Amino acid sequence: MTPKMKFYENQAESIIRNLKKRNMEGYYCPTREEAVAKALSFIQEGSLVSFGGSMTLSESGMMDALKTGNFQLIDRALAKNPEELKDCYRRSFLADTYVMSTNAITMDGKLVNIDGNGNRAAALIYGPEQVLILCGMNKVCKDEAAAISRAHETAAPMNALRLSMDTPCAKTGSCADCLSKDCICAHTVITRYNRMPGRIKVILVGEALGY
Repeated sequence: MTPKMKFYENQAESIIRNLKKRNMEGYYCPTREEAVAKALSFIQEGSLVSFGGSMTLSESGMMDALKTGNFQLIDRALAKNPEELKDCYRRSFLADTYVMSTNAITMDGKLVNIDGNGNRAAALIYGPEQVLILCGMNKVCKDEAAAISRAHETAAPMNALRLSMDTPCAKTGSCADCLSKDCICAHTVITRYNRMPGRIKVILVGEALGY
C-alpha cells in the first residue's frame, strides 16, 4: 500500500467514526469501481431512483450504472421543457433512493453543500427514503470553515464553467460573493446530524473525483 493510499484510509476511518456519531453511515472504498458496486448494493432493483448533478457520479461510473441498471430512473436531462424539468425535481422527493456527491466533507463528519436551484440540497435534507453520497477523498477538509471555502473557491467556479454560467467566478476563478442571476451559491447547507437512522450513507472513495 502506498503512503497516499494509507493516508486516505486513515482519514476515512476517522471520518467514518465521526459520521457514526452524527447518525450517518460511512464506508470506504479504495477505488471508484468498488464504490459504485457498494452504492448499487444499497439500491433495490425496480426501485425509484433520482440523482443530483455531479461530476463525481459521472467520473466514477455511477451515472452509467444507474442508466443501464434495472431502476425507475428520474433523469432530468430527458425533460423536454421547463414544466417537465420542474416535474422531475418534484418527483425526486418521492424517490426510494437519491444519489449525489457533496461539495466537501469535514474530518469531524459534516457535509457541506452549495446549490443554485436548491433541488439537490433539498433532497439531501428531506424527501427521498435513502440518500447515497459518493465522495472522493479530494473533498476532505479539516473543518467547517475550510469546507465552506472549498465549496465557494473550488467547486463553484468549476461548476459555473461546466454549466456555462455568467458569474464572476466563471471568469476569474475566484468567488466574488456575487448576486448574479446565475449564482450557483444561492444555498449553503451544512448537514451536521441525521435524525432518520439509515437514511444517509456516505461512500468515501480513495481517489480524486469531481470538483
